[in-house]
Amino acid sequence: MLEDDPKLASLVRKGLEAQGFTVDFCTHGDEAFTMAITRAYDALVLDIMVPGRDGLSIVRNLRERRITTPVVLITARSALNERLEGLNLGADDYLTKPFYVDELIARLHAVARRASGHTLTLLQHGELSVNLVTREVRFAETAIALTTREFSLLTYLLRSPGQTFTRAQICEHVWNYHFDPGTNLVDVYVQRLRRKLYADEDHSPIETIRGVGYRARPLSHTSKPS
Repeated sequence: MLEDDPKLASLVRKGLEAQGFTVDFCTHGDEAFTMAITRAYDALVLDIMVPGRDGLSIVRNLRERRITTPVVLITARSALNERLEGLNLGADDYLTKPFYVDELIARLHAVARRASGHTLTLLQHGELSVNLVTREVRFAETAIALTTREFSLLTYLLRSPGQTFTRAQICEHVWNYHFDPGTNLVDVYVQRLRRKLYADEDHSPIETIRGVGYRARPLSHTSKPS
């Protein structure tokens, strides 16, 4: 999220995180652009009037690079020509300040669904399914209750089966802060997920890559518990 008003940014971030979103936040357009081209996001929320690159420039540059991440633009101005310019540059939706956080959440879900179809709505890993809209997690026909952080950790790994993520990457994405080598936070949460999803590590969708971090097992190697 790119927003240079700290009060608004804090309010929106809390609202999004309360609904299970993982939010990266910055106040400068140049930083936002760098993040957008170097990290994978489901959607971007960009204020138009910010220091550095403005939101419209970021959208233009992303689309020129053929980066199709959905974008919701926000601005304090309601001029029709500005809204049209943003949409014509490749933005997916538009919100005028002030707005309700619930409306932003609904629009984020909508643009993400339009961009990725059903693949974004449901993650499937063997008999494990995760609905990203309703936040329902099931193994076979059994519903599994997860905390917000557990859900974020699980979906982060399941989106890229076979890709190994370091503890630092997981910590930054799920908890939004830099990894402390002295903490076992990531390991604790992985163990919690394993206990909830499967009886033992051999049958868990989350695989330990020793000396590196964790990954969701490649789908072709998914095993059912015996």
